[in-house]
Amino acid sequence: MLSLAPNGAWAQAWSVRWSAQAVLAGTRVSPVPGGRSATGLDVLEPMFMLSAAGFGRHLVLHGTLDLEGLTIPDGVLGIGDWGEGFDDRRHPHTYAHELMVSGVNLLGRAEQAVNLSLSAGKGFVPFGSDDPMVRPALRFPVNHHWSQILERAVAIAGLRAGPVIVEGALFNGDEPERPGQWPRIGHRFGDSWSGRVTVMPVDGMELEVSRAKVHSPENRPGAATDQRKWHAGARLDRPLARGRFYALGEWARTDEADGFFRFESLLGEAQWSSGMHRGYYQFERTERPEEERTTDPFRSLRPHLENSILGTTRWSVHTAGYGFTFRPAAGKVRVEPMIEASYARVADVGGGLFSSRSLYGRVTFWSLTAAVRLATGDTHRMGRYGVAAVSPGMEHMR
Repeated sequence: MLSLAPNGAWAQAWSVRWSAQAVLAGTRVSPVPGGRSATGLDVLEPMFMLSAAGFGRHLVLHGTLDLEGLTIPDGVLGIGDWGEGFDDRRHPHTYAHELMVSGVNLLGRAEQAVNLSLSAGKGFVPFGSDDPMVRPALRFPVNHHWSQILERAVAIAGLRAGPVIVEGALFNGDEPERPGQWPRIGHRFGDSWSGRVTVMPVDGMELEVSRAKVHSPENRPGAATDQRKWHAGARLDRPLARGRFYALGEWARTDEADGFFRFESLLGEAQWSSGMHRGYYQFERTERPEEERTTDPFRSLRPHLENSILGTTRWSVHTAGYGFTFRPAAGKVRVEPMIEASYARVADVGGGLFSSRSLYGRVTFWSLTAAVRLATGDTHRMGRYGVAAVSPGMEHMR
């Protein structure tokens, strides 16, 4: 516990929780662009996370430092991964992944049936599902940019009434182009908005629907097309059979250029953990845009001067994994060796100039990853702030 002052009315106790983690992962993917196979050994998700609450728990801070810009500057091999100019590699996130401050319980005590929060900073927009980095699979889903809006300068108002949470936000539409980049707050803040409604009918269950309008996400000056986005999901996390069961089902749709392009995604994942063991499975069926690539087949042109979508592909991906956790150093450190395999099929949909078979040589894919996760401390649930957060209580997905 920390204190602002040793004595007096202004002395307020702060509770602080933190965590750190990194994953050493070796991955083999076949095929990659050009029809060959590729292998990578990378340090993934090198993160330091902090949650703090003070002033009678009316002020909450969430911070996440992500050092992927140093460990995977060229991205990491994946199946179907894309975004921020990367194709078939998952891109590094920005160093300041989250830096959010929330005023919570603004109508009184936390136990009240109705309460209000205001949050601001750089982080996740209230839209869609949780950050994949705090979900079971190591492989990022293809739908990452359809089901989350992240690393924006955002202001959020949240209202909680019993089992219902309503959030609304204004933010900047431009997404980052490199790890050290900050949002264009002075030029773009407030050009985009989102809303999310979450209902918790029973303990451990959440039902959610989100809507967002994102102005010119892939062109920082704001000259490109807008995205209009929908998301709906159901999440379950509760004890089961001497262990814990988690499941997520989600649907997402993004329209670009006033609906001329439409991309949809369905995803389901589940995990059962007991003691030192956890096993999980994920399936998704996601459409992604295929854009003009540079001389590096893993990169597409940025910035967009006009819409350069050459076609649409649909990725159907099965992923399964197993992890075994042990705790040396008197239980303060978690070490988890894990193995994960994916099998995918890609199809060209809706016409266009793009040909999957021409780029990859075939339309079926596989990947295999062997990894070791090192972690310590308590992980917070990224992307939920204010009345929508799990108290700075923490939640372990891995």
